[in-house]
Amino acid sequence: MTTAEQSGPQTGTAEATHGVILSDAAAAKAKALLEQEGRDDMHLRLAVQPGGCAGLRYQLFFDERALDGDLVRDFNGLQVAVDRMSAPYVQEAVIDFVDTIEKQGFTIENPQATGSCACGDSFN
Repeated sequence: MTTAEQSGPQTGTAEATHGVILSDAAAAKAKALLEQEGRDDMHLRLAVQPGGCAGLRYQLFFDERALDGDLVRDFNGLQVAVDRMSAPYVQEAVIDFVDTIEKQGFTIENPQATGSCACGDSFN
């Protein structure tokens, strides 16, 4: 799997970013979905919330809000935001998009997860 490179203007000050990786397939699908809706004012947000039988649950959605403390990376024109509370749980997580007979959708491979529930809906 290849991943998009972080791009964007480099400034003299260090900006806080997260360690989430977005695959080329996920970036292309997310951009296509935003274009289909005619939205260029939204970014992809990954958050971790309490819930599920294993304790934590991912939330992956398009968002137009900029929250105080957001960590943001640019993947070839698509911004991916993670709030500061979620960032430690998703460090080096890979967001991908799969389109096969068995499954279609975004997936998250997270090296920080130590376990998950049987249904795969939550992790710890």
